[in-house]
Amino acid sequence: MKGFPLLALWITAVLAPAWAAGASAPDPALYSYHERPGERLPQQLAFRDSDDRTVHLGELAQGRPLILVLAYFHCSSLCGLVRASLLKAIAADKLEPGRDYTLAVISIDPHETSAQAQTAKAVDLSTLGSSADAPADHYLTGSAENITALTRAVGFQYGFDQATGQFMHPAGVVFVTSAGIVSNYLLGVGYTPAAVRSALERAGAGRIAAVGSPILLLCFHFDPSTGRYSLQILKVVRLAGLLTVLTLVGLLFLLYRHERVSQ
Repeated sequence: MKGFPLLALWITAVLAPAWAAGASAPDPALYSYHERPGERLPQQLAFRDSDDRTVHLGELAQGRPLILVLAYFHCSSLCGLVRASLLKAIAADKLEPGRDYTLAVISIDPHETSAQAQTAKAVDLSTLGSSADAPADHYLTGSAENITALTRAVGFQYGFDQATGQFMHPAGVVFVTSAGIVSNYLLGVGYTPAAVRSALERAGAGRIAAVGSPILLLCFHFDPSTGRYSLQILKVVRLAGLLTVLTLVGLLFLLYRHERVSQ
């Protein structure tokens, strides 16, 4: 129980801002994945790759399952963690782009450029010792119209907060069959190699998974007390949630004291 003070601090720092925000906190139901397994992606949608070339969505898979990540490249919060978690799981399982899958990281910000996509690709792949020229790893930007069409197809609910200048959106990865059909999702962060391989195998076989339980994890950062980016777990029933956390902290404190006394 030596970690009790740190755990209590984590509970206070992470959960308290969500309650303090009160009614002004974003509603996760508006910014979550509404899973749509079996949905066909609009293959004709055009995007710009990191070399500023036009590519169409239907050209990406090349007969392989497609891993689709919706994010934005200048995000300083959860987007980078999603990509890092995915790429580390892929590397740990020795999966290879161009053989086992195709990756498409597509920006939801229509103002981002191919140069920003190129930088993000280089940073992401360099951490794994991979070349930024990997042809099966696509980092793409697009018009607002095409981004909206794609996000609607996969059920990616997001919005832009003018006050903070950031996007509110869910964390997760979409797995698509080579024919452009949504197969399954991995939501949240912290993907394991086994989970990624299973999702890829399902998409590779053309299987369509059932809708899973939603994970209410948003990429949204503003903390008015610090002005910094922060990760918030929202949609907490305020009073019940607060009582639950206080009960947990009290129980841990009693266990901590008991351990100290018995030492």
